[in-house]
Amino acid sequence: GFGMTTPATVAGKVFLIFYGLLGCAGTILFFNLFLERIITLLALIMKACYERQLRKSGLVPPSTRRGSAISEVDSLAGWKPSVYYVMMILGIAAIILSCSASAMYTPVEGWNYIDSLYFCFVTFSTIGFGDLVSSQNAVYENQGWYRFGNFMFILMGVCCIYSLFNVISIVIKQVLNWLLKKLECRCCMKFKKTSARLGRRNAITPRSRFRRNHISVERDGHYDSDTEGRRLSGEMISMRDLTASNKVSLAILQKQLSETANGYPRTACINTRQNGFSGGVGALAIMNNRLAETSGTRKNR
Repeated sequence: GFGMTTPATVAGKVFLIFYGLLGCAGTILFFNLFLERIITLLALIMKACYERQLRKSGLVPPSTRRGSAISEVDSLAGWKPSVYYVMMILGIAAIILSCSASAMYTPVEGWNYIDSLYFCFVTFSTIGFGDLVSSQNAVYENQGWYRFGNFMFILMGVCCIYSLFNVISIVIKQVLNWLLKKLECRCCMKFKKTSARLGRRNAITPRSRFRRNHISVERDGHYDSDTEGRRLSGEMISMRDLTASNKVSLAILQKQLSETANGYPRTACINTRQNGFSGGVGALAIMNNRLAETSGTRKNR
């Protein structure tokens, strides 16, 4: 509050502590319930206005008397009001309440209109500096009605300002998320450019090496990884390059195992599938045939 009335005794201060715990919690609960109800009411009103606008434009057929409720639910089932419209409506309501209360405070309290607006904002936002306080005179004309109007204006004004502050916080959060996404996109673009430059120097492409040197797995039977395209000790390798190199190593291993089992090296034959990878039964044969097809397509390329 404004600090005009404070507890003076120890018992009053202790009572204030325990009563404040329940009172402040109940007040926040009341404000949250008011916010929920006012947002629901505004959503229903805005939904009805939007549906009427769609009916005038011919996008939604007019509802009949029997199935009006069903048609209203089905037509705009996933529609939600915009937070900017809700913020605008709550802002207009807060301005109307502040102007109306200021029109009451100016003649009764003797303040000018600007000071009355200032008092309304300080009071409705629960700041409560205490430089301007209403109902401090001993006698007022129609004192009962004035105090009742003062109470209603403060109650409705605090509820509207509290709801407006919550909606503004949502808008601020959306703006901050948008700015963070923009910054992340710029940082990602810079990171991609730098990684692309580094990738041109560090990337290993086994297929391009085979194309340049005209080397195939079937003809040579070995892969010299120590002489050409050696990586430095501090460089990284991508998962795609690792998978491709392991694929070539697996093909060479299968060929060596097949030659060792048969006791002689197999000769490649173009017209048949006996190209060094075929043979065997079961899953091993299927894998050998698949590796043969892959190596064959690589050789044809």
